[in-house]
Amino acid sequence: MIFRGPFAEVIIPEIPITSFVFQNAKDRGEKPALIDGPSGRVITYSQLADSISRVAASLATRGFKKGDVFGILSPNVPEYAIAFHAVARLGGISTTVNPLYTEQEIAHQLKDAGAKFLVTVPQYLEKATYAAREAKIEELFIFDDAGDEIDGATPFSSLLASDGSVPEVVINPREDLVALPYSSGTTGLPKGVMLTHHNLVANMCQMDGLQYFTENDTLICVLPLFHIYGLMVVLNMGLYQGATIVTVQRFEFEPFLQTLQDYSVTLAHLVPPIVLTLSKNPVVDNYDLSKLKTIFCGAAPLDEHLTRACMQRLDCDVRQGYGMTETSPVTHSSPADPAQVKFGSVGVPAPNTDCKIVDLETGESLGPNKEGEVCVRGPQIMKGYLNRPEATAGTIDSDGWLHTGDIGYADEDGHFYIVDRAKELIKYKGFQVPPAELEAVLLTHSQVADAAVIPCADDEAGEVPKAFVVLKGEATPEEIMDFVAARVAPHKKIRSVEFIDKIPKSASGKILRRLLVQKERERKKQ
Repeated sequence: MIFRGPFAEVIIPEIPITSFVFQNAKDRGEKPALIDGPSGRVITYSQLADSISRVAASLATRGFKKGDVFGILSPNVPEYAIAFHAVARLGGISTTVNPLYTEQEIAHQLKDAGAKFLVTVPQYLEKATYAAREAKIEELFIFDDAGDEIDGATPFSSLLASDGSVPEVVINPREDLVALPYSSGTTGLPKGVMLTHHNLVANMCQMDGLQYFTENDTLICVLPLFHIYGLMVVLNMGLYQGATIVTVQRFEFEPFLQTLQDYSVTLAHLVPPIVLTLSKNPVVDNYDLSKLKTIFCGAAPLDEHLTRACMQRLDCDVRQGYGMTETSPVTHSSPADPAQVKFGSVGVPAPNTDCKIVDLETGESLGPNKEGEVCVRGPQIMKGYLNRPEATAGTIDSDGWLHTGDIGYADEDGHFYIVDRAKELIKYKGFQVPPAELEAVLLTHSQVADAAVIPCADDEAGEVPKAFVVLKGEATPEEIMDFVAARVAPHKKIRSVEFIDKIPKSASGKILRRLLVQKERERKKQ
């Protein structure tokens, strides 16, 4: 059975993303497009459009051309939008990098993506320089205030000096890539997700059809822009709608509340751990959040109790959505009418999106209220994984269905619920943590013979990584955790270690992770 949402089909234009996002920018003129939350610095829509053209022209004179890859290693700053769209204007591809990655992780992504240029910020310059050298980056830029060269990095602001013209570039929206974020998919290590101009434009048209915000809204951009949720649902969708976007470089709870109050934020895109804190932390009462009308929550399921608690405390609507990096990202959303929202549900399929639930064993398509793997099909589905044809074929079948690796069901009204995860992935505060990556690090420890990593439920983070370790010598759990922490980004740290005699595996040697997960769940019930 194929499920579709109640929304009307939307028309998707065959144009590049920057042309689509900024088609009305001139009419918006001096309206603030982006505000740097900490400093209050404003970039208007006219300034933003002009800056994008200037940077694109400058990059072109440096030999950056269609098909080249540009790395962005930065927290949320207004210049992120300038870099992304200047690259897109030239037919280039942005690979967005988590700035909390270690220098080795950054270098790996840049090499895998084939990046030519990289931009960063002063606080990450040291590891960016290392990664740039390892990945043979041709030029390193830095988002700066002073306009001075810093340790060999070219000031990004110097690119604004160009008054040259942007070269004409022929872009095929359905074939040409514009974004290359990295995702672990359903298994394994992070892979480049090839997203075309058409993928992203289609998803913005689909989100537009959901009708949940307008040009009169002020958005807070606290979700990281290296993540597809922040990049598309907040930044690009906000700019397309003509809203004002307030960027926040890192999440700290009281400064976050202060920003909501100071800028009269009306719409906040969040993840469940932040919603949890909003619903429970008493300090919330010290701030005026009366202008906040809607919270849109994604990246991980939000349960009914937490949804109701947050709505009651803040007197605002809370809507859920669902999607993946591989789907640009939105495939499901709560209905626009609050009266039609079902608590605990991730919503109904977005416009132009087919969805089905299939039996994990037989692949049979299931009807309402039967659990199986969630599969989606639509114009927002990625082109594939970069240089990973086998991984692509294992995710998108011959009929165009993307197998999400999530377990869920649809009720009789076509509202979807996510109940479990078949894919081998841990979600820590909405961030992906691939167990295979942590297992590979563990196996480099001199005292570790074998290891398996699973997700453990956590009230604040959603899930945290736990390692089961077979020792071949002497080591303490703390030593193991410290060893891993020194080699991975903070969100990937292992939070607990249990020593066991043997890792359960199949006849082919594959870790039977679900047995360990089941064992952990049963233990917590006791």
